[in-house]
Amino acid sequence: MPQNADHVLDHFDLFRQPEYREMLANKKKNFENPVAEAEVQRVVEWTKTPEYREKNFAREALTVNPAKACQPLGAVFAAVGFEGTIPFVHGSQGCVAYYRSHFSRHFKEPSSCVSSSMTEDAAVFGGLNNMIDGLANTYNLYKPKMIAVSTTCMAEVIGDDLNAFIKTAKDKGSLPMSYDVPFAHTPAFVGSHITGYDNALKGVHEHFWGGKAGTVEKLQRVPNETINFIGGFDPYTVGNLREIRRIFDMMGFEYTIIADNSDVWDTPTDGTFRMFDGGTTIDEMVAAVNSKATVSMQEYCTEKTMKYIEEEWKHETVAFNHPIGVKATDDFLLEISRLTGKAVPEQIKLERGRLVDAMADSSSHIHGKKFAIYGDPDLCIGLAQFLMENGGEPTHILATNGSPKWAEKVQAMLDANPFGKNCHVYPLRDLWHMRSLLFTEPVDFLIGNTYGKYLERDTGTPLIRIGFPIFDRHHHHRYPVWGYQGGLNVLVWILDKIFEEIDKNTIVPAHSDFSYDIIR
Repeated sequence: MPQNADHVLDHFDLFRQPEYREMLANKKKNFENPVAEAEVQRVVEWTKTPEYREKNFAREALTVNPAKACQPLGAVFAAVGFEGTIPFVHGSQGCVAYYRSHFSRHFKEPSSCVSSSMTEDAAVFGGLNNMIDGLANTYNLYKPKMIAVSTTCMAEVIGDDLNAFIKTAKDKGSLPMSYDVPFAHTPAFVGSHITGYDNALKGVHEHFWGGKAGTVEKLQRVPNETINFIGGFDPYTVGNLREIRRIFDMMGFEYTIIADNSDVWDTPTDGTFRMFDGGTTIDEMVAAVNSKATVSMQEYCTEKTMKYIEEEWKHETVAFNHPIGVKATDDFLLEISRLTGKAVPEQIKLERGRLVDAMADSSSHIHGKKFAIYGDPDLCIGLAQFLMENGGEPTHILATNGSPKWAEKVQAMLDANPFGKNCHVYPLRDLWHMRSLLFTEPVDFLIGNTYGKYLERDTGTPLIRIGFPIFDRHHHHRYPVWGYQGGLNVLVWILDKIFEEIDKNTIVPAHSDFSYDIIR
């Protein structure tokens, strides 16, 4: 065999060895009931036609390669943003392995999360005993300051009541009676990871501000001038939250970042293992009720949470849509300035000018180019606005977890901009729909997560990797996309891909490598 301890092959090389090629060929011949290659190619070509696109967009009962993840994944994302908190998912170990691996591969960091380890017997008789034992084990083994509980499909299908289960677990001594266990029902078969983030974050707010599931008195609000900030489900949370903290510190006002997970997914290697790192403290969360206003950077990630804050605690709430670029950052900073009474510092104004200068240097390369965008609803809006600032045309905007109401908002934004002409929005669609769009109405570039690389290979549309998850590139999450500095990062990522494609088409000496091949 080609693989041995003295000569370890990467899997890319291993499966190219003759033994494996022969094994795979036999498997296909004997077990896959293959049809003739000519028939396969005929069908492949048909799926690229307008006729097939019409059938593809008519389907209702099937989703193919959705651009979203499930609710509990978003709940885990929210939970790790609190100090010393471990996410506890009431469901199977397999589901939790998926969440851990997804975050570990995106952030390149270990991601702690436990489950109640439900199996067949729990699916039939209920998961109460799993909850009682699981909470006791988690509390005693990992000694967290808080356990944030969410659910998977299995627990929701059989109707497990988290509030009752947690109270029973405390009655049986799994946890101290006063121990903080916020919870949220996050069924994976509806909504998406942004719904789960919203539900889990609302659950934490309800727990601290609403009397801890009826066990203590509700907090009494004593208003102050502090501002609360919520980033939402953000794949660039490490870079973005640090950038927001830098901007807020320069402006000089008191603030609380709620669900701050920037440190837990960027812990240094210094010889000390940290299962928990950073995060919003319990004291900060309790005090957040007194704040003057709460700002969300992602409207569609925090709909329920913001509604709860506004209605229950009478905060002013302000929501943005993943602001990227000049105007979006202008709007964000002016709103923060209004809320705090603090002027935007000269240093930040200089950063604005530098971003404008960079765009002026480079927008000619983006101007007139067509883009397809897919991802979460807020990120799609932020990217589309920034492209149009540079003269780009966001021709197809697709969000599997985008609602028709979201689509109306985005279409109105496109219709109000000359670069949005002939651009369309596709809510509740998946990446197989995007494939039809790319074949029948080609664009110059595709923007989305790692899974777009298969569309890039299939349709020949170059992929610019922005979104969640990004598995096949490293450390993008450490760079902000918010603020003027973040806009500069996004501009560079887009331009790098454009120049790579230009270079691919100018490699023939004395034929296509005319002057300016070195200078772009």
